[in-house]
Amino acid sequence: MSSSLDAARDLLANWPVVDGHNDLPWALREQVGYDLDRRDIAADQSAHLHTDLPRLRAGGVGAQFWSVYVRSDYAGDKAVTATLEQIDVVRQLVARYPDELRLARTADDMEAARAEGRIASLMGAEGGHSINNSLATLRALYELGVRYMTLTHNDTIDWADSATDEPRHNGLSAFGEEVVREMNRCGMLVDLSHVSAATMRDALRVSTAPVIFSHSSARAVCDHPRNIPDDVLAQLPANGGVAMATFVPKFVLPEAVAWTQRADENMRAHGLHHLDTTEAGMTVQRAFEAANPRPMATAATVADHLDHMREVAGVDHIGIGGDFDGTAFTPADLSDVAGYPNLIAELMDRKWSEVDLSKLTWRNAVRVLRDAEGVSFG
Repeated sequence: MSSSLDAARDLLANWPVVDGHNDLPWALREQVGYDLDRRDIAADQSAHLHTDLPRLRAGGVGAQFWSVYVRSDYAGDKAVTATLEQIDVVRQLVARYPDELRLARTADDMEAARAEGRIASLMGAEGGHSINNSLATLRALYELGVRYMTLTHNDTIDWADSATDEPRHNGLSAFGEEVVREMNRCGMLVDLSHVSAATMRDALRVSTAPVIFSHSSARAVCDHPRNIPDDVLAQLPANGGVAMATFVPKFVLPEAVAWTQRADENMRAHGLHHLDTTEAGMTVQRAFEAANPRPMATAATVADHLDHMREVAGVDHIGIGGDFDGTAFTPADLSDVAGYPNLIAELMDRKWSEVDLSKLTWRNAVRVLRDAEGVSFG
């Protein structure tokens, strides 16, 4: 593995990772109320976060979709305001670290950042509740730099069914289809992580641009509703989309599904949200884990998903979306953003070629954004 690890780092120097989903903005909101002096990501933040600039560099990350997520129990204007605050902190980070980060709106911006040795910083809104049923708000988010929107988060909304809530629309409502068409017109990627299988199928039927799954893995490998069924993966070549495998143990390791349900129930018993990353929340999580040792996912677990996704969808339609700082638990050797070389080394040991790995890490994600721009500008 050591020689593979060296080869993985060499590959990432040329074809860095485009990661589809990182929740650092929400962690900064929850932990320090966006006080960036208290969480200076130019320094080691491993005691508090999965993400900082030194570890992004060590991990070979060349572009990051920062999630401008807000909780799905935020409703109406509260959701819109919180989304704007999330966008603002991403812009603050880019302004604070101009030698390291570059705001990216287009595929050309991503390539320019790579040429400059900076990390392209894109934004993705996580959940259609962020637009408060307003196409004008959707357009405004695009103008502010948001380049994908996940149609739902964990809760079904007025126009789309979530994977983890009761369905109300059997997929997309008529307005939901309008949202997809307007996203196509703007050039905003339709993200189908978190949505029900019926919503996935409806969006693929309606969309004239490639879709993405910013952080979802294969349901055939781990039967969780957050993952992608094979019939949907098989539609990606015709659509041109990209499915970005996530690292979240409860979505990749079958043994971790029931364990995580118990951990989430424990958080709720303490009056805490299961995504609470404050010190109080993490103290409860660590205590539960100490008393109930968790099944441990590894890079090999994630590689099993990528092998399957490659077989069904093809190597041109897969990517990586770790979900760092949006999950309490991570795989053993993918514990933070420095871990990507371990996954690439695992895939090299499975005889993935350099060309195929360059598609997984960089080229597919850049291409899908460029193709969405082409639908918009065409």
